[in-house]
Amino acid sequence: MSERLDPLILDLVEWVAREPRAYADVMEAWRTSCPRLTVWEDAVDRGFVARERADGANLNVVATPAGRQFLADHGRHVDRAAPEARASHFSKAGSIGTR
Repeated sequence: MSERLDPLILDLVEWVAREPRAYADVMEAWRTSCPRLTVWEDAVDRGFVARERADGANLNVVATPAGRQFLADHGRHVDRAAPEARASHFSKAGSIGTR
């Protein structure tokens, strides 16, 4: 089943690889109660994303080296945006995941 989810797992890993995302935002966007759609759980179990504390307070989700390799192995290369570019993007976009 997980191979069938690989395209969605790639989307999740690519999204967090661009920049760390707040754990709450990731859960809102990617968590599901459907037992057949375990994108978040599979990405964590396979070591592609990890939770980490930012500034000792906020819990973020980041792409791991294994997750970045998974992206590269599937032809997806992500460079993190500069902080100024991220701030500009979110002030214009208004929501997570909007381009």
